[in-house]
Amino acid sequence: MPTITVENLTKKFGEVTALDRVNLRVQKGELFFLLGPSGCGKTTLLRHIAGFYTPEEGRILFDDDDVTSVPPHKRNTGMMFQSYALWPHMTVAKNVAFGLEERRVPRAEIKKRVARALSDVRMEAYADRKIAQLSGGQQQRIALARALVIRPRCLLLDEPLSNLDAKLRLEMRSEIRRICKEFGLTAIYVTHDQKEALSISDRMAILENGRIAQVGTPEQVYRRPRTQVVADFIGESNFLNGKILSTDGAIGTVETPVGIFSGTFGDPDWKPQKDAPAVLCIRPESWALREEAAPRNSIPGEIRDSVYLGEVAQYRFVAAGADLKVFELNPHLAFREPGHKCHAVADPGDVVILQP
Repeated sequence: MPTITVENLTKKFGEVTALDRVNLRVQKGELFFLLGPSGCGKTTLLRHIAGFYTPEEGRILFDDDDVTSVPPHKRNTGMMFQSYALWPHMTVAKNVAFGLEERRVPRAEIKKRVARALSDVRMEAYADRKIAQLSGGQQQRIALARALVIRPRCLLLDEPLSNLDAKLRLEMRSEIRRICKEFGLTAIYVTHDQKEALSISDRMAILENGRIAQVGTPEQVYRRPRTQVVADFIGESNFLNGKILSTDGAIGTVETPVGIFSGTFGDPDWKPQKDAPAVLCIRPESWALREEAAPRNSIPGEIRDSVYLGEVAQYRFVAAGADLKVFELNPHLAFREPGHKCHAVADPGDVVILQP
């Protein structure tokens, strides 16, 4: 399976720059996610890798092979679409065999590989059924089998689970990861579902306006966003405007209207001066509610609204006029009622300092 390298890729549609000098490297056998808001360029990038678009500038490499001008059918990539794109008049087995028949693979080999592909997605008992007789989740498995049966160099997935209900999405997430890892596939997966990406990706890239804002593991992107756009897109965040009081390497101290906080810089390349504007990012679950003040990163306030969800309580915590989201795991009954006064405390390791 190849390492996929994208170098200075630029694509324009009329006056709109869809991709702006994008550089990316997906390692061999990696399950890599492309995320970002609508119109950020993630699907356009995937379609370049598949060969459906030709860039104005830049190139795409599969290992050391430049495939920028190679047509889709010669790149040997498996593609899964949001719409499944299955043939309704064909049986399950014929749908899976279609790509092999187009490649003129011998009939005996086709039969053997179709049976293996259906077994891999646990659909061997459905070979003779028509597509209309299958549920959405079963159709998704057939689309996956069809992509795998050609033994692709890499697997490309364009929001493949968006048409499934929540329970099936959870099931298929695990199945896709299992199959990719079992076969050692290099896979690139486009989605807008943050939980999907956080739960099964090896690494991910967040795109913004045709550029890559950040690349990293799920933990790196979630816990150390480099920009406010990334922090706002992945998960929920509280943002507090302030100014830099002091810096010490990767650590900084920031004054905000609700108090003074110590935290870590999200972008290690940013070296702000004293009094430079900054934005704090604190995840709702990073707050701890305490009856007494803590020595640092502690602010007094009052719970105004609360939602009890069993394993977690979600609060609207008001401190010095700022509305903050606070999530408490395994919540204590004393904290659930609006009007309760307490302190919200954040560990410095959970406070990220961002450039405005």
